[in-house]
Amino acid sequence: MGDVRLKYTVVIEADEDSEGFTVTVPALPGCVSEGATRDEALANIREAIIGFLEGLEKAGEPIPAETHPVELAIVAI
Repeated sequence: MGDVRLKYTVVIEADEDSEGFTVTVPALPGCVSEGATRDEALANIREAIIGFLEGLEKAGEPIPAETHPVELAIVAI
């Protein structure tokens, strides 16, 4: 991965079952982590992203760059 600084949008969701947080990375399907607190979940997803990208690199796969950040919106029904 070298010295390139990549940035990825993450989605943080409160997990009612565990009373913690689940975090996903839309640009990296399958890259998911969790934590008891929001800060812990963010630290964990950072490590998960690093591991995910290292796995891609070892497999000779391209490293995806996020070209369009995710936008969340609420729709009233």
